[in-house]
Amino acid sequence: MISDKYTLLEQYLRDLPVDQQEATMSFEQIERILNDSLPAASLQDLSWWGNQRKGMFVDSIPWMDAGWMVDTVDLIKKQVKFVRQ
Repeated sequence: MISDKYTLLEQYLRDLPVDQQEATMSFEQIERILNDSLPAASLQDLSWWGNQRKGMFVDSIPWMDAGWMVDTVDLIKKQVKFVRQ
């Protein structure tokens, strides 16, 4: 299960205006929201940002729980684009 620290990201996404359909965030911005570093896997492995629960080791994906999906991840630019479900 993803640590409880990710509830801060979930809450941030929930608090975005309802008419906002996408949000592009840098990894640094996400770390500021979490007040913690992202795990090494998130910086190197696109699957960490997956939207799939089935077959994964997690039963809670904070962005999905907040009504968002990961659209794209750029490991070079270190940013992720979320889109509202």
